[in-house]
Amino acid sequence: MTQTISRRHFMQAAAFAGTAGLSGVFPGMSFAQDGRKLTVRFNRDFDSLDPGFYVGGHPNNDVNWCCMPSLVHYGFRDGQATWIPSPFVESVVARDSTHIDFRLKQGLMWSNGFGELTTDDVAFSYERMTTSEWKSDYVAFDRVDIMDRYSGTIVLNQPFAPFMNTTLASGTGIILSRKATESVGGKFTTEAPATCGPYVYAWTQGQHVKLTRNPEWTGDAPYFDSIDALIVTEDDSAALAFEAGELDCTQISSEALARYKEKPPADSALTVAGALQYMWLGMNTEHPKLKDLRVRRAIQSAVDQASIIQGAYAGTAEASYGVVSPGLVGKRDSAGYSHDPGMARSLIEEAGASGLELTLRTLNNQERILAATIIQANLAEIGINVTVMPLDAGPFWEMGQESKGDTWKDLEIWIMRFGSGPDPYEPFQWFIRDQVGIWNWERWSSDEFEELFKMGIEEVDSNERAKIYTRMQEIMEETGAYVWLTHEPEVFIHRSDISAKFAPSGEMQLPYFSRT
Repeated sequence: MTQTISRRHFMQAAAFAGTAGLSGVFPGMSFAQDGRKLTVRFNRDFDSLDPGFYVGGHPNNDVNWCCMPSLVHYGFRDGQATWIPSPFVESVVARDSTHIDFRLKQGLMWSNGFGELTTDDVAFSYERMTTSEWKSDYVAFDRVDIMDRYSGTIVLNQPFAPFMNTTLASGTGIILSRKATESVGGKFTTEAPATCGPYVYAWTQGQHVKLTRNPEWTGDAPYFDSIDALIVTEDDSAALAFEAGELDCTQISSEALARYKEKPPADSALTVAGALQYMWLGMNTEHPKLKDLRVRRAIQSAVDQASIIQGAYAGTAEASYGVVSPGLVGKRDSAGYSHDPGMARSLIEEAGASGLELTLRTLNNQERILAATIIQANLAEIGINVTVMPLDAGPFWEMGQESKGDTWKDLEIWIMRFGSGPDPYEPFQWFIRDQVGIWNWERWSSDEFEELFKMGIEEVDSNERAKIYTRMQEIMEETGAYVWLTHEPEVFIHRSDISAKFAPSGEMQLPYFSRT
């Protein structure tokens, strides 16, 4: 078995390394031969493909990168995550810190008769993102100056180091057809009104997503004729399917990783696709049961992080001390609290909260359920009775969003994991004041945090950025609303003859897959 596990892939990239004259081609591309089929696993159905109003991550980005345009994609240079021009462009050049010139390839057609991909589509897509749920990715975006049908310049209103890697290369850099999007009222979910890419998709809910060659695609052809993405929600079932030869590539659990490192399946390879994830136990600061800071700090002190890493992740996950992931500027090496059940009991007694009953909500997968069970036992030791409520992906990702119903009013504590791009700016955007009721489910705000967030956008010096982001994590921790848990790795097992490509955030870059 080959193991390609390296933390160096997750180092912060030089975001504005100008790349003049490069054209986006898929490595090892050639036109298809018979029998080129790939079978992979998605761990859930996608909820939306609209880059302005979706959860992101798996499997939404995996599908969009097959079927939708963008100016740049993730790549690696010298072991570091960076951006590369996509197959949709002749060139992308970061001329300076506030101007990015691009030229689209000609003749790339939208489906359903919506015409050719043009600069106007790029301008429309990015302007639309400034008022979307992901608007923080576009905080420095000013406009697109359209030169002609295929050429333009992205103009930023200030230098913004993460713009190439965090904004354009991630899923929020997807380009939509203006005409098609406006024809459906400006938003969509799982049925994209028009696609433009090397593949088209067909989705059978709860079963599979089928990606097949786009007959209208005139760009470079990917290696595989078709990709079947089977929806397998359980990690153990996916591992068994791989061992049985039913999958060519699947994400696996920490328990399976520990097992495969000892005794791998034949002809297999392990790849850590990303450790840019941060997981925590969150608390609703507005809920009557949790308004008292002493209760929240008691929960911080009661939870045994080391037991969770060993018991739920077989020791394979890295301890987290904030939202900045390993390899990025601002990563902390310790928290401002420690596991201290005695202190936790004293705080609960002081707050008069003994016998408190809480509901802990979590995604229904093996590691999260195990982590939740350990937290349940930890809190029982200090007189808090916890009911664990496992949820499927749909209701889980909606539970703290005011636009999705009233569940947010009853939300008490939960296990949450977000993914990040290869820049420390990205995780903080979800905890600003504007995100309360959207993704800031802890529902707090801080003037100091808001000011530091603005400073981080403008700062380019790494040492100063580290100071800013360290302080921002301290502020989050001081609310008592966060118990840092792990930086959970995204680990995949695949056939050893498959050249698998992943984004630093852990999604599969399926059009770049090939067979060696």
